[in-house]
Amino acid sequence: MPLNDVKPSVSVAVERIGLRNGVREASVREAAAETPVNIVYAPIPFAVMMCSPQDLEDFAVGFSFTEGIIDGIADIRGVIVEEDEEQRGLRLVVSLASDKMQRHLARARNISGRTGCGVCGIDDLNAMPCARAITAPAFELTTRAMDRALSELVGLQKLNEATGAVHAAAWCDPVGEVLAIREDVGRHNALDKLIGHLLRTGVDPGSGYFTITSRCSFEMLEKVAAFGARAVVAISAPTALAVERARMHGVTLVALARNERALVFNGGEHVRVEASA
Repeated sequence: MPLNDVKPSVSVAVERIGLRNGVREASVREAAAETPVNIVYAPIPFAVMMCSPQDLEDFAVGFSFTEGIIDGIADIRGVIVEEDEEQRGLRLVVSLASDKMQRHLARARNISGRTGCGVCGIDDLNAMPCARAITAPAFELTTRAMDRALSELVGLQKLNEATGAVHAAAWCDPVGEVLAIREDVGRHNALDKLIGHLLRTGVDPGSGYFTITSRCSFEMLEKVAAFGARAVVAISAPTALAVERARMHGVTLVALARNERALVFNGGEHVRVEASA
């Protein structure tokens, strides 16, 4: 597909049906676009991910960082988004600094395709992702800030509002203002896109926290820790391994944050309860 034709959603014909009253009517709604994106560390293909086809430069940076291929934004010399020659999808061609390319080629990991789970494709349990030690100080979360961020997030999910089919990841400041948001059909992709944006704009990992609209599985927690943030709020539940990793990395983990309630799974000493204004 030509790059100019790639859009985050497309209009599709549907038929609305009443499950109890039997009413049927023709309608049109938006469906989230889902595009194969081949990540290439020039000239070698590395992975094919199913992505929403926007903010792909951010995705290239965030994915490369959370995969441990780069140590920082300076390790990327350039990112080019281009069409696949046979129009089967898009290619993200990432140029690495020479030392990082050599390190990448030396890695004992050969992936022809990924699900985004953070594990598929590894050939040894020793290769399980594990973030480096976080250097940012502990981050204090307040219930007022979380409530504000969750309320703001609803109105900022424009693609999900149109399609109802994508996840979001947001970066929030200490008072709960949403400073940046990325959406994608994949929850991992949304977080990688956001982390890429934060790296490209030089955001201090200790200056805020993540809010995610999905469940917090262990690899989501690992991505948060890889960036160096000390807190994450998830609308859905965490897995047991995510809780274990939160404790390992010292990340405050709040989940099932909805309907004016939330559960603190780790870091309760860094969560302050405040009445909403």
